[in-house]
Amino acid sequence: MSTPASPAGRPGPAEPARILVVDDDPTVAEVVTGYLRRAGHTVGHAADGPGALAQAAADPPELVVLDLMLPGIDGLEVCRRLRAERPVPVIMLTARGAEEDRIAGLELGADDYVTKPFSPRELVLRVESVLRRSRPGAEATVVRAPAPLRAAGITVDPVTRKATRHGAELALTLREFDLLAHFLSHPGRAHTREELMREVWGWDFGDLSTVTVHVRRLRAKIEEDPAVPRLIQTVWGVGYRFEAGADAGADAGAAAGAGAEVGAAAAAGAAPPDTASGPPYVTPAAPHAATPPCAAPVRPATPPGGRS
Repeated sequence: MSTPASPAGRPGPAEPARILVVDDDPTVAEVVTGYLRRAGHTVGHAADGPGALAQAAADPPELVVLDLMLPGIDGLEVCRRLRAERPVPVIMLTARGAEEDRIAGLELGADDYVTKPFSPRELVLRVESVLRRSRPGAEATVVRAPAPLRAAGITVDPVTRKATRHGAELALTLREFDLLAHFLSHPGRAHTREELMREVWGWDFGDLSTVTVHVRRLRAKIEEDPAVPRLIQTVWGVGYRFEAGADAGADAGAAAGAGAEVGAAAAAGAAPPDTASGPPYVTPAAPHAATPPCAAPVRPATPPGGRS
């Protein structure tokens, strides 16, 4: 039986998947499981949090469709425990208007969410999209880069779906990996959130806060200081841009140059120059002012002309 195409027109996964649907509403659970089974998947059902965790432990699913409002243990806690055991993809079902719950789920590592009331066919498309990205080697055709992508001390291998930073492996969710791969594929290019949702998620519609949350989570994993990002920079009024040149080597070179200036000034008996470098790129969610590295009094830093 053929599987539905994704919103971007890509085919579904080649093999059926084991999916666990967790929802205490019997009508919703019956509809969701029915549509997923007709799409060729093997589907289990749990009506509460403890039952979901027990089933996941006994027969690990390849994907979980998880309602947030559950008896026993709520969906957010179930998601946290599932992701603590292994990186199983999770699609959350949320009530309309519950933006805080959606963001909390994404922060815990959920790969996607669908807002109630929803179209069962839309849910199947979301499931197919997440499954394609969760299977090893599947992303080689999506990212369109057979060789590993490298920039700013980061290496992303779309075939093995592994990412490292200065040799240390990064613990990324499916969407975080896809987003990082997209940024590395287009260094220096400014992306709108709508564009990222279309090109990374494969959707022509959706809540743009999904992109914002994933950028924030990705910054926390690849930036030296996520509050003052140097790699994924905010382009005010547009979206985001990945700066491939902002690597450790460049930082070290800048620091060495600043150190030479300080040494020369000290030898001449002058006060050291202001060594604060670059504009304070600040995320909207966590504003933070850079602190000048010199203890001695320095002149005020000149505001970065036109950069924000």
